[in-house]
Amino acid sequence: MENRHNGNGTIRMNDRHDIGHVQQVVRQAHEELRSLMQQRAEIMKRIGTVKQTIAGLANLFGDALLSQELLELVDRKSNGRQPGFTKACRMILMEAGRALSARDICLHFQQKMPDMLARHKDPIASITTVLNRLVDYGEAQGVILENGRRAWRWVAEPPAEHVRADSLGLAPVA
Repeated sequence: MENRHNGNGTIRMNDRHDIGHVQQVVRQAHEELRSLMQQRAEIMKRIGTVKQTIAGLANLFGDALLSQELLELVDRKSNGRQPGFTKACRMILMEAGRALSARDICLHFQQKMPDMLARHKDPIASITTVLNRLVDYGEAQGVILENGRRAWRWVAEPPAEHVRADSLGLAPVA
């Protein structure tokens, strides 16, 4: 078997049998990666649903119901430092229970965590980037509000009865 270097630094094999084997390995790795990404999205949705349930119970019955560890797991314990920007966007969206625009989230930051916004040159752009990443992770869904503006909503596990986005005045974004 003879190997040749391409101009981009990769090795080109002349033996097509070996390339076929490599392509099969790449296809298998691709399928496994796709499966793992789907599992991650499903797990993140389930985590969000469980966190929302725990937060709702704590709102009704008080944080004393929760252990220290559980307070930390559901992001209700103040440990003296602010959560990461992505984690904060995730929490805001999760707790909103409705679709929010990047401006809505920016306003929430300004009211509750202004220091975190100060670190960003263009907060709306940073928030939009994070929200789009949450869509990629399967944790959020982009929607168009009745006024035509883009917004995002947390994707919790669907209830037994599915509520159509258009019945809420929302249209899914492709």
